[in-house]
Amino acid sequence: MIYLDSAATTLEKPKTVPAAAAWAMTHMASPGRGGHPASALAADAMYRCRELAAELFGVSDPERVILTSNATHGLNIAIHSLAGPGATVLISGYEHNAVTRPLRARTDIKVKVAAGPLFDSDGVYEAFRRELTTDVSLVICNHVSNVFGFVQPVERIAALCKERHVPLIVDASQSAGVLPVDMERWGAAFVAMPGHKGLYGPQGTGLLLCGADTKPVLFGGTGSLSRRQEMPAFLPDRLEAGTQNVCGAAGLLAGMRFIKEKGISRIHAHEVRLARRMMDRLSTVSGVTVYRGSDQSGLFSVTVDGMDCEDVGAALARRGVAVRAGLHCSPLAHRTAGTEESGTVRFSLSAFNTAPQIDRAAEIFRQIVSNRGQAR
Repeated sequence: MIYLDSAATTLEKPKTVPAAAAWAMTHMASPGRGGHPASALAADAMYRCRELAAELFGVSDPERVILTSNATHGLNIAIHSLAGPGATVLISGYEHNAVTRPLRARTDIKVKVAAGPLFDSDGVYEAFRRELTTDVSLVICNHVSNVFGFVQPVERIAALCKERHVPLIVDASQSAGVLPVDMERWGAAFVAMPGHKGLYGPQGTGLLLCGADTKPVLFGGTGSLSRRQEMPAFLPDRLEAGTQNVCGAAGLLAGMRFIKEKGISRIHAHEVRLARRMMDRLSTVSGVTVYRGSDQSGLFSVTVDGMDCEDVGAALARRGVAVRAGLHCSPLAHRTAGTEESGTVRFSLSAFNTAPQIDRAAEIFRQIVSNRGQAR
């Protein structure tokens, strides 16, 4: 199989990741739930995971790195912490349902959209500058669109938020491990990221970097201050109720060690080089629209005249090429870019893809499109 769906999950992992998770399952108990060596091993692994994440993503205190079950979990905590009753929240035009659905569930807040043009960083920044009026009390923006790979001008938006004293939540789901992410340099209130994408960790893992005061969304045991019925006031315990995913954290630690050793800039350059190689090839196929721009990561989308995107994705799968087709849990991004009715076929790269794979996948795609009537 040629796997080109890493924006959903990096299926191909460093060998150290499953090995670390498996070892943890039989050697580590639960941190804070015992004074024995198995519990101490787990506590050490959890702390080392926080410590490396803090080093990679600009957090001075590792205890402000919260281990979550995914980016959605972290975003819900961040939104719950900052969007009080009556708040006006400004979001980009490329947000995932992990942002829009928690906001939609809140009937006591107002949501505004800064909908800048696709692959137009200046246009996006101007949209935020225009819409960031005095009534806005929170800004949320993803670093990279999960549909188009559009790298949004987060640093400039962060500076604007700082200037106007409005907290910023950054969704780094498609940038963590691929682009520089620095919570404290940005001055972000929160940065959320999954473990199972660019960090090469297991599914069911994630990180929330906390630069602001927090409110828990889950209540229960923490292994600390057990006599009290209130959640502890300190991090990470305040946001980590219940038994943690120790095996996942051990795997995530191994994944982050891989990206540190490999180098984030090298991974990004590799992915972008292969994405451009494939975009160049697909652009020559009649009836294919490739959505590309200068501010783009190693993922991109296409549409095919006269073919449903789901049919294209299914035809590719039958020929051994794994992609994602549809709306990608981001109808707002499609609405902003004008692809809401059609959806797109998305190709997303990882550190493990190769040029021969790209060339083979492009040729298979060309054959499918050239024989449209037989794609089913």
